[in-house]
Amino acid sequence: HYLRNTLASVSPENGAVPGEPVKKDENSRRGNWGNQIEFVLTSVGYAVGLGNVWRFPYLCYRNGGGAFMLPYFIMLVFCGIPLFFLELSFGQFASLGCLGVWKISPMFKGVGYGMMVVSTYIGIYYNVVICIAFYYFFLSMTNLLPWTYCNNPWNTPDCSGVVSSYQLNASLANATSSLVAGVSEVVNRTKRTSPSEEYWKHYVLNISDDIGNFGEVRLPILGCLAVSWAVVFLCLIRGVKSSGKVVYFTATFPYVVLTILFIRGITLDGAINGIKYYLTPQWQKVLDAKVWGDAASQIFYSLGCAWGGLITMASYNKFHNNCFRDSIIISITNCATSVYAGFVIFSILGFMAHHLNVPVSEVADHGPGLAFVAYPEALTLLPISPLWSLLFFFMLILLGLGTQFCLLETLVTAIVDEIGTDWIIKNKTVVTLSVAIAGFLLGVPLTTQAGIYWLLLMDNYAASFSLVIISCIMCICIMYIYGHRNYFKDVEMMLGFPPPLFFKVCWRFISPVIISFILIFTVIQYKPITYNDYVYPGWSLAIGFAMALSSVVCIPIYALYKISKSPGATFRERLKAACRAHPKWGPALQEHRTGRYAPMASEDTVEARPLKERDELKEEQKEKEKEKEKEEGKEKERKDEISLTIQGSNGSTNTHNNPNPSA
Repeated sequence: HYLRNTLASVSPENGAVPGEPVKKDENSRRGNWGNQIEFVLTSVGYAVGLGNVWRFPYLCYRNGGGAFMLPYFIMLVFCGIPLFFLELSFGQFASLGCLGVWKISPMFKGVGYGMMVVSTYIGIYYNVVICIAFYYFFLSMTNLLPWTYCNNPWNTPDCSGVVSSYQLNASLANATSSLVAGVSEVVNRTKRTSPSEEYWKHYVLNISDDIGNFGEVRLPILGCLAVSWAVVFLCLIRGVKSSGKVVYFTATFPYVVLTILFIRGITLDGAINGIKYYLTPQWQKVLDAKVWGDAASQIFYSLGCAWGGLITMASYNKFHNNCFRDSIIISITNCATSVYAGFVIFSILGFMAHHLNVPVSEVADHGPGLAFVAYPEALTLLPISPLWSLLFFFMLILLGLGTQFCLLETLVTAIVDEIGTDWIIKNKTVVTLSVAIAGFLLGVPLTTQAGIYWLLLMDNYAASFSLVIISCIMCICIMYIYGHRNYFKDVEMMLGFPPPLFFKVCWRFISPVIISFILIFTVIQYKPITYNDYVYPGWSLAIGFAMALSSVVCIPIYALYKISKSPGATFRERLKAACRAHPKWGPALQEHRTGRYAPMASEDTVEARPLKERDELKEEQKEKEKEKEKEEGKEKERKDEISLTIQGSNGSTNTHNNPNPSA
């Protein structure tokens, strides 16, 4: 036992500095990641999501192909990685979730509430997308994919599949082999609706004609939603202890599937045309501000900045973990995954365009249209199509779950940290279950016949410009309210080295400017949302803006509340008090509260104080000690007088109790 403890004290783990005692859980009350690989994989799973597969490739070919990579990687370097590092260091330093960290400046705690609201919206609709992927996954367990042909009860006269009807009774092998020869007979693309599109609209969704016409709940989707939430809950039943083990599979297996699909894709006829279309640079578009706006937006949204998830995941790190290294690894992995997924998607779309004899641009799509219409249709053209369909939708499920784990953990951690009682920490599973049940119930309307309209409304408004505002205010608070010098010292105390000069400049100047540019770009480029030919009514857009503002409005409301409750005779005094760091701001564990956070030796309290405040408290304490000594002296004199009086009445002449024998 002694030898094990001795070895533990000299064997740094999980990024701890040499010589620091290492325990299984550094923060025994709150818990830590089992090891650093779990944190990196969880963060990769969080950042790498469905957007990497269904949005980045579309943005890339729409904005100049290979030329889009230039602004994309510039935005990664000057905005993505610095913001990622800022959020990781913020959460790791305080070991608190997206609410607790605002002890740094209590007036800005509304930013944390805004992050919770955004994570709630995203968590609700994101799991609905995952449940639809589950649905397609289950439906792919068949000899013939159900969206292959047009002779089904849900099809319309406009349906025209790439596989002709006379092949219906043929074997699957004959159907796929005769496809290449017979594709020239495909009807005009402009009038054709594909079997996969009609299957998606009329069978899976049974979509209604208006966002206000909810119709009935689609029971198969509702069942899959229950399965999806159950999987998320079971993976988080022990918090980061259980999710940290699950991510070994959920974060890595999508790369196995992507690689399998990539190898299959590039061997198909026409695949090279799709990849060329994806990568061919149109350099003239680099001068277009819209391209830079799209690049900045994609980096910002793809990395999950301002969702609160990065702060939450980092809060379970050990204090001296090298989050600078982690932020670079995770950010680059995320962007590399987007580029890699583009090769996979466009190799298949190039094959599809080749056999349909249409340009790649006519089969390319993004969002749910790519995942549940264009790609499933392409899968019907492949030999052993159910196998590829199973792999593709399994990959979508895993990509979605990686993000969903962090969204749920963000909400649970914020609630547990805010209440902070021993009971709620011990019963964190109950909180997780409660949040999962609430998420399921709130997602039920999205499983109705109008559900897809609401899903897209939430996707376009709930997490759009509000994230940009939240991130910008977070930068301003840390760099200019708390103070950049204070924060740089905090990071140096935590990592053992100060942030590189490049990151200091980005945090203070470049990143806030880029974030502001994204906000302006988002406003200028705003267009009312549509779904195919359906135009959203004004009242639904008003709801969309209300969702977007509901997270932002938390910031001024809480700020006014905090100012009103802060001490001070004037508004300015109360404002200063509300902005000042809370006495408990700093490292969570006493062993890490060194330097300006070190507790005063004569104080029983373990609160860390900023340097200036501690000096003032020391002076006050010295004065109190002097007053206490005077009072003790007076008390002693009174006791002596009483003792003398008692002795005199007894006629005693004991000089030990009488300091003045002659009296």
